[in-house]
Amino acid sequence: MSNQITITLPDSSTISVEKGKTVYDAVGVISKGLQKAAVCAEVDGKLTDLSAVLEKNVKLKVLTFDTPQGRDVYWHSASHLMAQAIRRVFPGAKFAIGPSIDTGFYYDVDIEKNLVPEDLEKIEAEMRKISGEDLEITREEISKADAIKRFKDKGEIYKVEMLEEMDADTVSLYHQGEFYDLCRGPHLRRTSDIRAFKLVSVAGAYWRGDEKNKMLQRVYGVAFPSDKELKKHIELIEEAKKRDHRKLGRELDLFSFSNDVGAGLPLWHPNGAVLRFIIDKFETNEHLKRGYRLFGVPHIARSTLYEISGHLGFYTENMYSPIQIDGQDYYLKPMNCPSQIQIFNSSMKSYRDLPYRAFEMGTVYRYERSGVLHGLTRVRGFTQDDAHIFCREDQIVDEIQEVLDFTLYMLEVFGFSEKNIYLSTRPEKAVGTDANWEIATAALKSALEKNNIAYTIDPGEGVFYGPKIDVKIKDAIGREWQCSTIQVDFNLPERFDISYVGSDGQKHRPIMIHRALLGSLERFIGILIEHYSGKFPVWLAPVQVMLLSVSEDEAAAVESLKSKLMADEIRAESDIRGESIGYKVRDAITKKIPYIAVIGKKEIEEGTVSFRKRGENKPQSMKLDEFKGMIHEAVQKRTVF
Repeated sequence: MSNQITITLPDSSTISVEKGKTVYDAVGVISKGLQKAAVCAEVDGKLTDLSAVLEKNVKLKVLTFDTPQGRDVYWHSASHLMAQAIRRVFPGAKFAIGPSIDTGFYYDVDIEKNLVPEDLEKIEAEMRKISGEDLEITREEISKADAIKRFKDKGEIYKVEMLEEMDADTVSLYHQGEFYDLCRGPHLRRTSDIRAFKLVSVAGAYWRGDEKNKMLQRVYGVAFPSDKELKKHIELIEEAKKRDHRKLGRELDLFSFSNDVGAGLPLWHPNGAVLRFIIDKFETNEHLKRGYRLFGVPHIARSTLYEISGHLGFYTENMYSPIQIDGQDYYLKPMNCPSQIQIFNSSMKSYRDLPYRAFEMGTVYRYERSGVLHGLTRVRGFTQDDAHIFCREDQIVDEIQEVLDFTLYMLEVFGFSEKNIYLSTRPEKAVGTDANWEIATAALKSALEKNNIAYTIDPGEGVFYGPKIDVKIKDAIGREWQCSTIQVDFNLPERFDISYVGSDGQKHRPIMIHRALLGSLERFIGILIEHYSGKFPVWLAPVQVMLLSVSEDEAAAVESLKSKLMADEIRAESDIRGESIGYKVRDAITKKIPYIAVIGKKEIEEGTVSFRKRGENKPQSMKLDEFKGMIHEAVQKRTVF
C-alpha cells in the first residue's frame, strides 16, 4: 500500500508527499521560497496551520502575507506575541479579545497600571526577546469544560465569560512557551516568524463595547515580515496623522463637535457647510440628468412602519429609543427606504412607469457606541445620497449596470481612480427565499461581468434583506474606504405589498434596488479632507480666492473686487486687516486656499489682479476678466493643484 498522498494545487498541477507530513513540508516541495513566505494555507478550502498533518489527498492553496487571509493570520499571531510579552512585563494582566484589524492588531487588556509610551517600549522589547526565542506555536483541542477550568484557575474572567457563551463541545488553544490563549486559529509556526513590529498606541475600550462594563486598555500594534515594510507603514501612519480630518477640520474651520449637542453629531461651520452644499448640488443635478425623481421624507416615523419593514426585528440595536407622540411610539429613522416606499405606493404604477428611480439626500440616525465614534467617519446622524429603484425582474441587470456606471463616474469626479469591488452574499441572519437570493446574486454578478469589472466575493456580508455590491476606494496614501453600495431587495416589496400593473393587466411585485454612491456625506467629506490633505480642487474649495489689501487705502477696492467675483459665482473672501502683507499671505497659505491675490495701488490703477496659486511662490498678474475665466476653467476641469 502506497504511503504517498496527492496534493492538488490551484493551477490543477499535483505534487506527492509522504502521508503524515505537514502542510509546511508540502509547501517546501513546491518551492523553498514559497515555504519561507508562507503564513498559512487553505486545505480543501479550509484555513489551516502550516503545522497541520496531512493524512489524505487534498487540494492545497498556500497563503502569504500579501493575501488578505495571510495578513490576518500574521497580525493575529502578532497579537498573541504581544499578549505574551504583556504577561511577562505585567504578570497580573487579564486578557479579553485580541483580533487582527484592517490596520494591524490590538489586544484588550485588564491591567491596574495606565500604560504610557515607556510601557509600550518595554512590551516591544519583550516581544523581540520572545521572537528571538524561536518558540514553537502549537494547537491543542480540549473540551469546553476543561478550558473553562484552566482559565478560571488563571483568573482569566473574560475568557471564561466567552467560553461559557460558546455553543461547542470542544475548543482550541494555541501555545507558545509558557503562554497559551483561546483561539480558533490558524497561526504562524514559530514566534521567530514575526520579524518586524511596532506598538503604535493605547486607547480605552469598554469590555464588549458596553459603557456599563469595565474600561479596558486597548493596545494597538502592527507587524510585517520585514523591517523595510514596517518602516514604510510607519511613514504612512505619520502621513495619515498630518492628514487627519479632525485636525484639518479645526484648522480649516470646517466642522466641530459640542458636548452640549452630543457626541457623534457634527456641527458644520460656514466653510464646511459650503463644501456640503457644493457636493449636494452637484450630485442632485447628476441624478436629475439620469431620470431620478427627488423625494423628501420626515426624520421620524411611527413604529408600525419599522415593524412592517423588519427593522424593529433585525436592526433594533442600531435604533434609538422611541419617542411618545399622542400615545404612540415614533422612531428617528435609521433608513430612508420605508418612508420612500410610501411615496411610491401613493399611486398605482404601470409596467411602463418602471424603472422608477427615487433619490433623496436623506438624513438618518443610527446608534453607535461612544468608543467607536471617530470624527466625521463614524457619527450618529448622517446624510446619505440615498436612492431606491423599483423595477421589473427583467430590468435588474440593466439597472445595476447603470448604477455601476454612475458610481464609477462619481468617484472619478471626486478624484478616486483606484477602487476594489466586492460582492457580498447571504448572511446567517437573513430574510427571503433561497430562490430570490439566488436571482439577486446572479443579477449582481451578471452586471459586474457585463461591465468587465473585476470583483471579489465577500461571503456572508450581505444585508439581511439581500446581496450587495460594495465599492471601496483607495485614497492618496493607499488606504481603503467603504463608500458606494448597491443592494437588491425582494423583501421590502413583499412586506409593504408593493405592486405595479403589468402588460397583462395583472398586479406584479417589483424588485427594489437600494443604492448609495458616495454613502454618508459626513464620512465622504472626512475621506475627501484626508485624500486631499485639505487642499481641495478649485471646484470644491469652500473659498476659492483670498483677496489681500496691501494697506488700508486698498480696502474699499478689495471689497468691491470681492463683490464682483461673488456675483460671477466665484467664492471669494477678503482680508483687509491692518496687518503686514507678509503676515496676511502666510495666514492665507495655512488655509490652503487655491488662489491668493494681493491688491495694491498698482493693481487698482491697471485693473489687474496679482495672484499666486496654492503651492507656488511665483506671482502672476492678469486682467480681472482673464482671472475670472481662469478660475471658471479650473472649476470646469476640476483642476487639482
